[in-house]
Amino acid sequence: MEETVEAVEEVEKEKKEAEGTEEVVEKEEVPEEEIEEAAEVEEAVEEKEIAEVKEEEEAEKEKKEVEEEIVEERFYTIPLGKAWIYPRKKRAPKAMRIIKSFVKKHMKLRTEVEVEGEEEAERLVISDEVNEKIWGRGIQKPPRKIRVRAVKDKEGVVTVHLAEGD
Repeated sequence: MEETVEAVEEVEKEKKEAEGTEEVVEKEEVPEEEIEEAAEVEEAVEEKEIAEVKEEEEAEKEKKEVEEEIVEERFYTIPLGKAWIYPRKKRAPKAMRIIKSFVKKHMKLRTEVEVEGEEEAERLVISDEVNEKIWGRGIQKPPRKIRVRAVKDKEGVVTVHLAEGD
């Protein structure tokens, strides 16, 4: 903290010298005890913040483990060649729709129309890594096929991840 105060004072002094006027700036002397106490307080606050962040990370990991109780897991190679039939500016969105319909069909997801009497329809979630793989070369050039891992949890939510190694 002393260093920053001294640095600011030096900058001000250089400005005044450049202008041709020089003023004598009196430095306030701060006892070393106060400086040490302030440093100790800052260290204690930093340690508390680090501990809180670690606790939050551990809690998030536990939540993910509890949430992701896998009921069913399957690997698929989804052909996206039909997306190339469409105009150039519509290929990547069509590839995403192909992935959704493929996974719904093969993982036997019920849609909202079919499930009017029940509480909730099963959901489909496509992970960011799959989305980035499709859109990686832009809207005009999605991949011809993609290898994915579809995971169904106990709540009926199907999550589509990129297969390992892709």
